[in-house]
Amino acid sequence: MSKYRITNDEGYFTFDEQAHVLANKLNIIDAEEINGVELILLEKLYVHVFEQHFPRGKITIALLKRWHLQWLGNIYTWAGKIRTVNLSKSNFLFAAAARLPFLLRGFENQFLAKYTPCSGMTREQTIRAIAAVHVELIIIHPFREGNGRLARLVADVMAVQAGFAPLDYHAWEKKKDQYITAIHAGMNMEYGLMEELVNEQYETINLPVVNELIYHAAHQASFSPVQVTVRFR
Repeated sequence: MSKYRITNDEGYFTFDEQAHVLANKLNIIDAEEINGVELILLEKLYVHVFEQHFPRGKITIALLKRWHLQWLGNIYTWAGKIRTVNLSKSNFLFAAAARLPFLLRGFENQFLAKYTPCSGMTREQTIRAIAAVHVELIIIHPFREGNGRLARLVADVMAVQAGFAPLDYHAWEKKKDQYITAIHAGMNMEYGLMEELVNEQYETINLPVVNELIYHAAHQASFSPVQVTVRFR
């Protein structure tokens, strides 16, 4: 990993090129330790969302910001805020930071408003909804960190709204190349490949969601956090 010049609080530590740890309030410099803290807080967020404040209505950008802040607010100063740096992974550029306000308005109006809540949807309709929302949210990548895990939380919420279990993301990990191809296809608004991945992990459950399911879902959502490259404007 290259050394980056930190021009704001969204940058990496510069004194350890291999750490892959973002500057944080806890002054943690070990990747395994910071991942563990993030996982614990993600579990707490899942309990909050599924047991205490489950969204029966539409999911909104404001709600995503609140979830992100509640999850990472004790670690990062930029938690709950739309990123101001450009990001890329494996030569794939996520949406430019300057276009995020415009893109998020479109995402909320064209996808979240259309596809949530999922209550009353058929299995096929829910699969299409989850696939489209997940792909678009990943492509936009609105936050500095945690986009993949937050996108999986959204998918889990949509699944439970429709009466299904959270998805099995370990299966996605085993098909990482297929998953990446599905995300790339979404650049042309083609969601068929992602629909196939979602369809494979769909199971019917009886609500309410039990504690064991929440704990399992939070761990599933935490597989392989994405390491991205920062491109300052």
